[in-house]
Amino acid sequence: MKRLKLWLKELSLTQQLITIIFIIVLSFALFFFVFLNNSVDTFVETEMYKSIHRSQNNMSFYLENGFMEYDEVADANIYHIVFYGDNYDSAFLINANNIDEGLYNDINKHVLEATNLPMEFSYESKNNIILYSVVKLNNQNAVLASIMNNSYKAEFRNAITNTFINANMMVVFTLFTVLMLWVSSLIHPLNQIRNYINHIKNDENATLNINRKDEIGDVANALIDMKKQLDKENLIKEEMVQNISHDLKTPIATIKSYSESIKDGIYPYDTLEKSVDVILENANRLEKKVYQLIILNKMGYLADNGDTGKNLNMKSVIEKVIISLKVVKPEIELKLDLQEAYFHGDEEPWRIVVENLLDNSLRYAKSYVQICLKEDELTVTNDGKPIEKDRLDKLFKPYEKGTDGKFGLGLSIVQRVTSTYGYRVSAENLTNGVCFRVVNLLKRAKIDDMNKVDDASITQIPDKKKKVEKNKGN
Repeated sequence: MKRLKLWLKELSLTQQLITIIFIIVLSFALFFFVFLNNSVDTFVETEMYKSIHRSQNNMSFYLENGFMEYDEVADANIYHIVFYGDNYDSAFLINANNIDEGLYNDINKHVLEATNLPMEFSYESKNNIILYSVVKLNNQNAVLASIMNNSYKAEFRNAITNTFINANMMVVFTLFTVLMLWVSSLIHPLNQIRNYINHIKNDENATLNINRKDEIGDVANALIDMKKQLDKENLIKEEMVQNISHDLKTPIATIKSYSESIKDGIYPYDTLEKSVDVILENANRLEKKVYQLIILNKMGYLADNGDTGKNLNMKSVIEKVIISLKVVKPEIELKLDLQEAYFHGDEEPWRIVVENLLDNSLRYAKSYVQICLKEDELTVTNDGKPIEKDRLDKLFKPYEKGTDGKFGLGLSIVQRVTSTYGYRVSAENLTNGVCFRVVNLLKRAKIDDMNKVDDASITQIPDKKKKVEKNKGN
C-alpha cells in the first residue's frame, strides 16, 4: 500500500485520475463477479418463481372454471402439464409439444404431494437447472405443474447482468467526466501559480488572477501577499543598504580627514586631544554599526544546539548586562524585580537579547526602566512614548524603520534569538510607557491571554535604596 501511494505521488493529476478510475472499475468488476454473482443467481431464481406463480394462477383460474381458451393466456416462456385421473396417471401439455422424460418423471414424483398452495421444485439436466411449481386444482381431481423454459432463465440473468453493467458504466462514465472537469479546474490554476512562481524566481514582472474561494484561491492570495511583502522588503533592504552605507561612510570620512589633518600638523578640532576624541568617537560609532551587522548575520544562522531543558541562569545574565549598561544613562533609574529563573539556550545570545531590549528602553525612557524576571517570562518596561499601533506587529521584523527613521537591527536580533530557543517576544503599549515581553511558548501559547502589566504595580515596586536610607534615618 505504501509503494502504491509513492507511485501515485509521482504521477500527474490526470494520470492519477485515470488510475483511480481504473481501480474503481476493476473493483466494481471484482465485486460483481466474486460477491454479487451468487446474489444475482438467487435474485433471478426468486423472480423466475414469481413469474411461474403468476402464470400458474392465471392457468388455474381458467382450468377450474372450465374456460376452453386457457391456451390463449399461456405465457410463451412457461408451459404447463395437467395431471388427472385417480392416480394422476394421465396428463396433457399446454403451450408445449413435448417434454423431457427425466423432467416428466421428476415432476410426476411430486404430483401426489401437491396441495392447494404452490410447491416449488427444481430439476438439473445437462448442467441446466429447470424450475417448476405444482399446485392442486380446486374442486377437481387434477394437479397443475408449471415449468419455465430454461432458455428464459439465461435471458433473464443476462438482462439483469447487462442492466447492472450498463448502470455501472454510466456511473463510471459520469464520475470520470465530473472528475476530469474537476481536475481540469485544478490543473489550470496550478499551472498559473507555477508560472507565477517561475516569474518571481527569475525576478520578472508577473500577475496572478485566480478568482477562487477554495484552498487554491487561498494559496494564490497568499502568494500575491508574499510577492507584495517581498517587494516591500526589497525596497526596504535597498534603502537600508543606502543608509548603512551612509552611516559607515560618514565616520570613515571623518576619521580619514582628521587623521590626514593631524598628520599634516593641523588640528581640526582646536587641540590634538579634542581632534583625537572625535576620531575615537567616530571609530566607536563605526565599531558599533559593524558589530550589529555581524551579530545580525550570526543570529541568522543561529541553531538550537544547547542542552535539553532550562539550564541558563537568566538572573545572572541580566545582572552582568546591567553592570555594563547602567552607566550609559545614569539619569535613568533602573528598577529591578528579579527572581531566580532558568531559561533554555546559550548565554551569549541571551545576553545580546537583554542588551538590545535594555538599550532600546534606555533610549526612549523618560525617567525609569523596569526589568522583571520570573519563570518563563522576562519583561522590560520604560515610561517613554507609546509605539504606533500599526508598528507593533512589525517592530521585530528585519529592516524595519525605527521611530526616528533609522533602521534598528537590535529588535530583529532579539526576535531571531527568542524564536530559535522556543520563546516569543512582543511589545505592548501601557498607559504610561511601553513593555517588551519575552515568554516561553510551551507554557503560554497566546500572548493575548497573558495578564498585562499594571502601571500601578510598576510604581509600587519598592525602591530598596530609599528604604535603606529611611531605615538608617530611623
